[in-house]
Order: sequence, then structure tokens, then C-alpha cells
Amino acid sequence: MSTIAQTLGAFAARTSAADLPPIALERAKMSLASTLASAAKGVGIDSARIVRELEQSLASDGTSSVWFHRGRLPVDRAARVNALASDAAASDDSDMRSIAHIGTIVSATGLAMAERLGSAGKDVLAAMVLGYEVAGRVDEALTPGRMQRGFHGSVSTIFGGAVTSAKLLGLGPEQMGQALAIAATSAGGMAIAADTSCAREYHAGLAALLGVQAALAAQAGFESEIAVLESPRGFFEAFNGQAIDEVTRGLGDSWDIVTDMAVKLIPGAHPFHAIAEAAWTAAIEHNIVPERVSRAIISAPQLKVWASQAVQPHDLIGAAHSVPYFVAASLVDRRFGWDHFDTLKMQDARIAALLPRISFDPNPPPHPDRFPHRHGGTVTIELDDGRVIRSTCKAPRGSGARGIDWADVDDKFRQLVPAGGLGSLQVEDSLALIHDLDRAGAVTDLMRQLRPVGDLR
Repeated sequence: MSTIAQTLGAFAARTSAADLPPIALERAKMSLASTLASAAKGVGIDSARIVRELEQSLASDGTSSVWFHRGRLPVDRAARVNALASDAAASDDSDMRSIAHIGTIVSATGLAMAERLGSAGKDVLAAMVLGYEVAGRVDEALTPGRMQRGFHGSVSTIFGGAVTSAKLLGLGPEQMGQALAIAATSAGGMAIAADTSCAREYHAGLAALLGVQAALAAQAGFESEIAVLESPRGFFEAFNGQAIDEVTRGLGDSWDIVTDMAVKLIPGAHPFHAIAEAAWTAAIEHNIVPERVSRAIISAPQLKVWASQAVQPHDLIGAAHSVPYFVAASLVDRRFGWDHFDTLKMQDARIAALLPRISFDPNPPPHPDRFPHRHGGTVTIELDDGRVIRSTCKAPRGSGARGIDWADVDDKFRQLVPAGGLGSLQVEDSLALIHDLDRAGAVTDLMRQLRPVGDLR
């Protein structure tokens, strides 16, 4: 009987771009555009700069581009630096079952490996879809178990990097299975550090780097324990997995990048996006004056981990993880946008005044299933005249549940990519290249456009 790694490996190795539905390839392009936009915003953040400069000090040249920056690095190092930049800005897409940032990892590893190999655009997209599928299936079995044991999503996103890289390398079923087995024993990361520090993006960088290395090691003939996923004391047992038999069930029947991926159309922790939308929708529809709000109560199945975050944020990490800030800002400004992560906006007096009046439902609804993050939430607003307004949003805009529009992705790209040093013409040209990537002979032109103005060699 085949092991889980062998079954997933054979599926990934034998599935071609022609076997994938057009919508899956389209969603891969959207994920790529979203990841690049987030990386442009994140490339100047200190954590991204520190690791980029560290890697450049260790390797002066390579085959793969550093996004929005001069120079190249070896394929695994470029994947690390680029994934870290995307995750640093807290604006990369999420899998809504667990908020694992799979798109960042398959995008960073896919472009780095494709540039090294000269891969065609459609092959890159197919590799991303398959990487997303395998990582999503693994993480579904880890949800919510890995979080209960304190592990970050990097323990599953590494499989996206491994499969994406291995697919572009052309590995067969046996070596693809080994890439997964090697990946299973490679990554870690503590969730508490991700919630409170720059360790979040550090985890993403390592998942990308180690995913590439797992594929390269498998290609070179390295072998790990092929039953590592399901064995006693193996991967799933260590990370508190459940429903393990579902990991390989129905392969190819649907695609996680279509059903469960969500593109961030505002920054910050994705579980807060639907709640913020519920708040700004109520503010608009009922013409709410923030000063007349006696209190606003947030209700969602996953409240326990948020209860200590009802404080005014002072930096990106604080803002990204403060759902009261999302609600207060949404009620005051009747929207939530990229500017709400600017330091000046965090100091807005009207938002700060409303924050102490944001509270949590003491008896939130139970989880409808074991996936806490895709079910949205409710905001109940009590006004000083006795009126009570309740607003619910079941899923954020830009999620598989509601559909993803290119217009929204394009708008995000145009707003964020200039932060990476690209001129307006480069922004439009690179966006057009992403839209047409399935018809591109290679990713060379796209990578060239992602260099800062004046460095288009």
C-alpha cells in the first residue's frame, strides 16, 4: 500500500497543466499578483531588509531575482528573501481554513525556480496550483490541532514550496514523494512568536527556502522515511493531526486554490476582515456617528485568542493582530484600507477614543466545524439612544466563498507595487505580464519588470 507521501507525490507528478481547470490557473495568477503586491509593500520593512542583506552577504550571485531590489541569489535563498518580504507586510493571501499563507510560498518558490530553469509561464502556474493543493490538504488535517500545540502554519506551507519546486524540476512520482517526506521533517515555527513579533515572516522565509531544498535534495537522490506523515511519532501525530484519511481522498475532484484561497484586499490578520466589513457596512447603512456608540461587541467562534488584543496598536504587528482596532477604524472611517497600517492612522484620536468601547461576546457561538477562520463574524453596536444594530459578514471579499474579481486584485497591485520602487509604466507592464503568464514562454520579462526604476537590465 502506498504511503500518504507516495500518493500525494504521484498525484502531483502525474498531473499536468492540461489536467487543471482554467479557473485554478487563473487563481494562481491572482495569488501571484497579490503576493508580489504584498512583497512590494514589505521589501522596505526592517525584518525583510535584515534577512535580504544577510543572504546577499553570504552569496553575491545566483540564478534568481530578488524582487523589487537589485541583484540575484541562489534559488533557495531568493525564495526565502521574497517570501519573507511578502509575509512581512501582512498583506499576502490566506487559506481560509487555517490562515496558512500558502500563496506566498508557492509564488516565491515558483518564480525563483522558474527563473533558474527557464520554465514556461503555464508550467509555473500549474506547479503553484499543485503545491497549493498538497499544502492545503496537509494543513486541513492539522487544523486546529497544530495551533492547539502552538505550531505556526509554516509546518504545512513548506509542502507547497516542495511540490511547486519539484514539479518545475520535473521530478517523477518517487522523487516527488521523497520531496514531501523530506519537507515533513524540515520545518517548524511557534505560533506565539508569529502573533507577537517578526517571527511570522521569518517562518515564511524558512518554509520557502526549505521547500526548495527538499525538492533539490530529492532530485539528487536523498531519501527520507517515506511513511513519515502517518507513522507513529510521525508528522501528523507530532502536530496533533486529525481526519488523516481525508488527506488523499478525492484528489482532483476540486482545487483548494479555488475553494479556500482568499486574497487580502485590506491588510492584517485575515480572520478580522469579515468582522471589519460587518462594522463598516453597519456604519454606512445606518449612518452611525462613532461618538454615539456606547459599545460594540464582536462575536465569532474564534474569540478566545483575541481577548487580550483590545489595545491601541503602535506598529504593524500590533495593528495586524488587533481586531478591536479593525472594528473601531471601520466604524470611524466607514472602511478599512492599506493606510490603516500607517503609524499616523493608528494615532487617529477618534479611533483611539472608540477602542475602549469595543468588547467581546462572553458567549460566542460554537465552531460549526473544526475550521475556525472561514466563518466570518458579527458586530453588535449599541448606541446612546438605545438603538441596537447587528451586522454579520460570513466571509471576506476576495475569498473563494464569495469569488475573487480581477478588478480587486488589479487595484491592490496598483496601490502597493509602487512601494517597491516601480514606476507607473512598470506597474502596468508587470501586471499585464501576470495576466498573460499562461501564454508566456518564460518568466524572464516579468522578473525584469520587478527591478527598481533604472535597473531594468
